[in-house]
Amino acid sequence: MTNIKSYVCSISVQQSEQLHSLLSQRGWQFDSLPYARWRARHLNVNVVSYESGKLTVQGAGTADFVQFLLEPEVLKEARLGYENELAKIENPEMFEPHAGIDESGKGDFFGPLVVACCYTEKKSAEKLLDYGVCDSKSIGSDKKILALDEKIRLLCAEQFSLVCIGPEAYNRMYDSFANLNRLLAWGHAKALENLLEKQPDCRKAISDQFARPALVQNALRERARKIKLVQRTKAESDIAVAAASILARAEFVRRIAALEQTYQVKLPKGAGAPVLRAGREIVKQNKADILPKIAKMHFKTAQQIQ
Repeated sequence: MTNIKSYVCSISVQQSEQLHSLLSQRGWQFDSLPYARWRARHLNVNVVSYESGKLTVQGAGTADFVQFLLEPEVLKEARLGYENELAKIENPEMFEPHAGIDESGKGDFFGPLVVACCYTEKKSAEKLLDYGVCDSKSIGSDKKILALDEKIRLLCAEQFSLVCIGPEAYNRMYDSFANLNRLLAWGHAKALENLLEKQPDCRKAISDQFARPALVQNALRERARKIKLVQRTKAESDIAVAAASILARAEFVRRIAALEQTYQVKLPKGAGAPVLRAGREIVKQNKADILPKIAKMHFKTAQQIQ
């Protein structure tokens, strides 16, 4: 039996309604949750169906729930425990040697921008899948992010690189580039170049497409321009990109915690209402001068705070 305590997949509105009905018949308890169609709890399993189509399952009984209810009665397919085999069929290129690039902090008002590049080959890709490595944005727990980060660092030692741009440097660079995509392109290019110092045999890299492909390509130096750079949407489905997303997010989590410790303030993630309240409280405490040291000042949030 697969020993997992969390599971994430995508379901349609019809599948969400079907699962809701099945759980109701079995006596599950339901309540509401922001951005969710419903949340259900029973014994040692917690299931949330989000409006985005994402379904999350957590708890000690996750494996049984997925294998004996969700897969056979709703998804109509058996995937749990066969991820490696299915991935090899659906995406064989993922197991070939290549690098993945991703960033974290782009949408967070507080904290740095971190870009990571991770190199994988067949054995490490299979191991990363076994670990449950996936796009960091689908993982809501910092604790889990940091645990996966530790495993990736041990497995891919000397085969990853990080480019960390703290708020003060970020604000200077944003003023210089005058464009977020150009700044991101520089970060992606720098992370790849740093990886090539450690893994000069890398011949291919994959990253999410956030702008015109030429933007990153033009930011690369001569040696990096010789490798094949693939930029595509939803690149996090590739295991090397997913690993990079975990590495980047974990470093972001550590660095924002360090900023909180240094300036003795609470820095919520994202750019929503809690962030705005926190920023106004910082200014109220006569700490407005530290905003450029902890936040990305081109965000509209900065103008709303001051």
